[in-house]
Amino acid sequence: MSIVEFAIGLVAVAFAVLVGCLVPVLIQMRKAVAESQQVFAKMNQDLPPLIVELRAMSQNVSELMEQTRGGVEHAAVLLHAMGEVGESVQQVHNVVRGSGGNLLTNVASVVAGVKAATRVMKDRMRKEGGSYNGG
Repeated sequence: MSIVEFAIGLVAVAFAVLVGCLVPVLIQMRKAVAESQQVFAKMNQDLPPLIVELRAMSQNVSELMEQTRGGVEHAAVLLHAMGEVGESVQQVHNVVRGSGGNLLTNVASVVAGVKAATRVMKDRMRKEGGSYNGG
C-alpha cells in the first residue's frame, strides 16, 4: 500500500465519519425548520386579529381619556364654583358676625338706656310721692 492509497483511505474514513455526524444534525435541523414553519403559520393566523383588537383597545383608551378630560374639566368648574360659594358664605359670615356684634352692642345700649330711664322715673316718683304724668 502506498502513501497515496493510505491518504485516500484516510480521507474516505474521515468523510464517512463526517457524514455520520452530520446526518443527525441535519435531521434535527429539518425538525426545527418544520416547527418554525408551524410557529410562523400560527402567528400568521393569530397576529392579525390581535392587531385588530389592539387597535380597538387603543381607540377605546383614547375615547376614555377624552371622557376623563371632559369630566375633569367639569369637576374643575364645579370646584371653582363651590370655592366662590364658600368665599361668599365666608363674607356673609363676616358681615353677620360684624353686624351682629354692632347689633348686640346697640341692643345692649338701648336696654341700658331703658333701665336707666326707668330708674330715674322710679326715683322721681318716690321723691315726689305720686304719679308723674308730666304736669
